[in-house]
Amino acid sequence: MKTRVAVVGVGEFGRNHVRVIGESSSAELVAVVDSNGARASEAAAANGCASFTDVRELAGEVDAAVVAVPTSAHAEVGCALLEAGIDVLVEKPIAADLASANRLIHAAQVNNRILQVGHLERFNPAVMALEKVARVPLFFEIHRLSVFSPRSLDVDVVLDLMIHDIDILLSLVDADIEEIRAAGISILTSKVDIANVRLQFRGGCVANLTASRVSTDRVRKLRLFQPHQYISVDYGRQDAVICSVGADRRISFEQLPVNKAEPLALQWDSFLDCVESRQTPKMTGDAARRSLETALAITAKIEEHSQVVAQSLVSGWKP
Repeated sequence: MKTRVAVVGVGEFGRNHVRVIGESSSAELVAVVDSNGARASEAAAANGCASFTDVRELAGEVDAAVVAVPTSAHAEVGCALLEAGIDVLVEKPIAADLASANRLIHAAQVNNRILQVGHLERFNPAVMALEKVARVPLFFEIHRLSVFSPRSLDVDVVLDLMIHDIDILLSLVDADIEEIRAAGISILTSKVDIANVRLQFRGGCVANLTASRVSTDRVRKLRLFQPHQYISVDYGRQDAVICSVGADRRISFEQLPVNKAEPLALQWDSFLDCVESRQTPKMTGDAARRSLETALAITAKIEEHSQVVAQSLVSGWKP
């Protein structure tokens, strides 16, 4: 029997989930939910399923659901589904604040439901290749730049884009963060659109991250340095190259084997497998909460820096 599934929120990204579920041989799209009734009806008609405007109408109708609503509504929607006995894949970030993240994690625990968080880059084949060779990371240089899009404007660029790379860092570096330096500015929205961050981990590993959602180009790159090796990953192209320095100081280059595939489809397959087997997801609520906690700490540092700059301008700072 196929797993009965609903997608809650059929905006731009929700429609991608609808497509991937429709391509799955082990799941059936039973319903779509959106507060915009016309949008829900349109998506339902195109995919031959039911449409609802209230997530509570899914109780008893589905086994699992994808939550692709604005971040501010993740906890409300996700908890309602979990309490109705429905397994949940919620888009990243897990929630807008730690209290809301805690609510989701608790709801999954007490209702014995699967809660997976959509940190998509965990399923990028190039990142999975990197995980196999990252041994003792010492330094990261990461850039994630996007052309402006009107979606996800309820959060800043740290929670919208940079959190992907924060999550990858936390999965690769087995140490706590001991220092955060950050700066950011608003360009086209009322929230931070460009951010630059320096993270220092206990033990000495350092990471520089830059994220922008108002770039003229789309860039998704990670560079990692570890003893005698430099690894370059292009998230978008799904390729990874490792440069090694031998004992004779000779430099060798190797293209890491990457089985290219759509991360969203791989993520869905992993979630569906967890639903069927009741195994712990690769991206748990607790791991996503840690990424959110780091992202919020970065946002706080950006705010501190902006206040310093504002005071300098008031006091007559000159370049």
